[in-house]
Amino acid sequence: MESIHKIKQKFNIIGNDSALNRALEKAIQIAPTDISVLILGENGVGKEFIPKIIHSFSHRKHCSYITVNCGALPEGTIDSELFGHEKGSFTGATSMRKGYFEVANGGTIFLDEVGELPLTTQVRLLRILESGEFIKVGASQVQKTNFRVVSATNSSMSDSIQKGKFREDLYYRLNTVQIIVPPLRCRKNDIQLLLKKFSNDFSEKYQMPSIKFTEESMKYLENYSWPGNIRQLKNLVEQISVVETKREISVEKLKEYIPENIPSLSFHHSTINNEYFFKNFSNEKDLVYKVLFDMQKNFNDLKILTLQLIKNNKNTNFIENNQQLMEKVFGKMIHHSDSDDSLFLEDSSKLSTHNNNDLDFEEIEEDDHNTSKNKKNSNFSLQKKEIEFIQKALIKNSGKRKMTAKELGISERTLYRKIKQYGL
Repeated sequence: MESIHKIKQKFNIIGNDSALNRALEKAIQIAPTDISVLILGENGVGKEFIPKIIHSFSHRKHCSYITVNCGALPEGTIDSELFGHEKGSFTGATSMRKGYFEVANGGTIFLDEVGELPLTTQVRLLRILESGEFIKVGASQVQKTNFRVVSATNSSMSDSIQKGKFREDLYYRLNTVQIIVPPLRCRKNDIQLLLKKFSNDFSEKYQMPSIKFTEESMKYLENYSWPGNIRQLKNLVEQISVVETKREISVEKLKEYIPENIPSLSFHHSTINNEYFFKNFSNEKDLVYKVLFDMQKNFNDLKILTLQLIKNNKNTNFIENNQQLMEKVFGKMIHHSDSDDSLFLEDSSKLSTHNNNDLDFEEIEEDDHNTSKNKKNSNFSLQKKEIEFIQKALIKNSGKRKMTAKELGISERTLYRKIKQYGL
């Protein structure tokens, strides 16, 4: 078995973190088998190296290695791309085409962003994984292929399964062995090595002295949360290398590129698209505006859900157990009357002067209706801002959708749908 050190040299992998080493060891260990592998990790951590290592040390290494970005395939042609099509099977099919699974016969296929696949495609994928059989679009003849599948995702598959967006049986078929690539914020000791590597690379690329970081700025970088992971770090070093004339970077200068207020935003990394959220928008107002409207939308959703829960749970224990939560959400007191088994809300800010100002269910429903109207208004404002972000990114990237999607941190298919939705 190849040593971890040689693997890192061969694939240009930087770092000595124990979790990273464990992921590499696992990849080498399972490479000689045909077992299916699911790679988990956030955007920008370098998941693409794992399937290359697995293929290179497998008995399939002399055959094809194909990477498929499932999130970048247009929904209307995804089956044709994966399974192929016959001539005349749809408008524009002027000739027969082999799909990726047929081309990968004998080799390895890497399905990146596998969680983005439509449900109809997931059914066909499950069949080809279980039996090796598939049918081209527009054909009737069953064909066979033999390949090894490695897939990757940055989303929570359990959430997707619960929401009905991903088949549970397909998940277990893909997830025979799981490899987790750690985020950069968990590899603090590797940051200095990566900075040195990127600084030297860009120094050579742009024919200028490499940049250096002061001890204080180095600590700042090590304590930063790195939502965009290694990709974000690399982009930062390249930007500073080109823009800054002074080659020693102070912490004050560094804060112009990654403001210290951003890492303190307490959002869980699995619930938001980090790369999209932490992008350098044209000004800080855009970022704050987005945060506020996301918070308002979530608050309105919670408010409506809470009202429904109150209506469906007319019992004293429910009210008493959730009294503090209700007061925080509504700023009102929730009361229960044993005599008529009724509920009413009372504005806690007016208790001293309006002790009998009770609300019945009709008024709650009216409040619910007003909340829905407010939600629509905030959604409309948020939609306008989303359109503005997409337009700015399209202009910045000269209308190139692939680059725009990468900058926004979304898949090309999602961007295409947004462009069509908003008529951009």
